[in-house]
Parts: sequence; C-alpha cells; structure tokens
Amino acid sequence: MSVRPLALLDLPYIYGFREEAVGLDTARLLTRGSPLGAVGLMSYVNPSRHIYSAIANGEDASVLGGIIHTRDETFAKLYYLAPISQLDHPLLPDLIEHLAAQAGAWGAFHVLAEVNETSDAFVSLRKSGFSVYAWQRMWDVSEVAATGLGSRAERSDTEVEAWVRVKSVHLPSIQSLYHQIVPPLLHPVEPSPRTPLGWMCNADAKCYVNVSHGMYGIVLTPLIHPEATSVSEKVSALIAHLPDRRSRPVYICVRSYQAWLEPVLADLGARAGERQAVMVKHLAHLVKEAAVARATQPAGVSIQPSRVSKAESQEQINL
Repeated sequence: MSVRPLALLDLPYIYGFREEAVGLDTARLLTRGSPLGAVGLMSYVNPSRHIYSAIANGEDASVLGGIIHTRDETFAKLYYLAPISQLDHPLLPDLIEHLAAQAGAWGAFHVLAEVNETSDAFVSLRKSGFSVYAWQRMWDVSEVAATGLGSRAERSDTEVEAWVRVKSVHLPSIQSLYHQIVPPLLHPVEPSPRTPLGWMCNADAKCYVNVSHGMYGIVLTPLIHPEATSVSEKVSALIAHLPDRRSRPVYICVRSYQAWLEPVLADLGARAGERQAVMVKHLAHLVKEAAVARATQPAGVSIQPSRVSKAESQEQINL
C-alpha cells in the first residue's frame, strides 16, 4: 500500500480527473467550482492553509482525495474523492483513514461529508466509518427574486428593511435561535455560530441566514423558526437584495430538521437538487504519556485535624 501527500509533480496527472471528482463539500463546490480545477489545485500545495490532498497508488489504478479544515473549528470536511470510476478501489478506505488522521492533527474531532444518496461514494463512506446524521437538499433560488416580489417599486419597505447584516451584538440571539432549531444530538457536530456573518431579520430574532460567497455562486444556510411569519416574502426580499450578486446563481441549503421550508421554496418556484446524506466520522484521540496529577496545598493554608473523639466515633458505630 502506498498513500502519500499530493506533490507538485502530481498536478498535471490529477488535473485530468477534474471532471471525475465527487465533491463532498457541496457549498464549496457550488461557490468555487471543481476541487481539481486549475485554481483549486494550487490550494493543496499551500502549507499555510488547512487544505490537504493525498493519493493512494494501486497496482492498476490510483485514487485520490482531499480534506479541508477551518482554523479553530472542531470539524473538518472531506472535499472530494476521485476518480468517480474508482470509488470501489480497495485502497479507498486507507486513503480516507489517512485524510482523517490529517484532520486529527489539525485538532478536529469529526470529519463531515455530504454525498448524494444514490452515489457510489455513499457506500464507500459507510464502509470507512461514516454514519448519516441528517440529510439536506440544495434549492436553486436564482429565479425567485425575479418572480417572487415583482418589481422593486412594488416591494414593501417593511420587507426590504427586514434583513440587516449580523453584528457581534446579534450573536446571543442567533445562538439562542440555533439551540431552538438544531437538535441537541447534533450540537457537537454542528457548533452554534460564533462569528458575526450573514443576515438576520430585524423584525424579530426568528430568522438568520449564513452566506457563503464564491466565484461560481452564493449559498445561503438558514435558521428560521417555524413560528416566523411571512417567510416566503422575507426569503424573496433577501435574495432580491443580496449585495454584489452580479449574475451568480443562488442556492439555499435545507437540512432535515428544517424540512418545513421545502414547500415554501417550492411555492416560490425554486428548483430542488438531489437529496444528500450528511455524514460524520468521529475521530478518537489517544492521550500519550499519561501521568498522575499530584495535588498541591496552597501556600499559607493549613489542614486542621478532625476533632471527633474516639467515644463519639464508637457511638456512631453502635447506631
């Protein structure tokens, strides 16, 4: 078996697989394009970034994959596996384990992957220790802004001004909304928002949307409380007023714990993507060179002996 990191000499070889890679980080795929494109490849040889790729060389064919991690996050994400024709490669589990070890070296506790349920990669990930903890669907809402609210002059000022950029002062409200929506069992895998990014509804604290931008598209990840009102109008207003959108497509990621949003998006004319399994592999961390911690007494503090007499002790025993 030979699993090794990506090297500069490998770039011309793996560039030929740019159309055969299975993307496992859907938001990044929709916003930045193929992970094996000309721009994406250079990221893997940049040592200052937490992006890593490795190749498993077999006797007849090779398989490769990549993993990505955001600093200070508790999880990493499998970015891609390639080529698609080798997802049953006998060395694929070893390759995935190698990538997971790199995530552990970065300090991640979990590795996540998003894959279409009908893909051969789903079976390969299950065999490699991944389990499903949710499902999701990417909805293309690019045309909603044009049809959902009519012309700009016809839009309600209240709907337009309902969304404001998230600031640090909004984080407690957003984190409270997160705890009301995301099931507790998923909290270790999907931590609550810790940075002021995205948009929230100014009318109440029941609507929040995180935004991911890239050259090829924009992905919105919402947290919307079921008690929120006029959801379709608010979603349309947000899409219509995304700054610097240009002609990029816009997608909304709907997770299984917010499935009630899907009929709302369907009524707006959004187009549903394939259902995807959101999978997790938990990493075990070995504690090496364990030692007994010796208790120390603070300076200037004395320990007083017990004043219980022998007679009192005997009396307690008799009782």
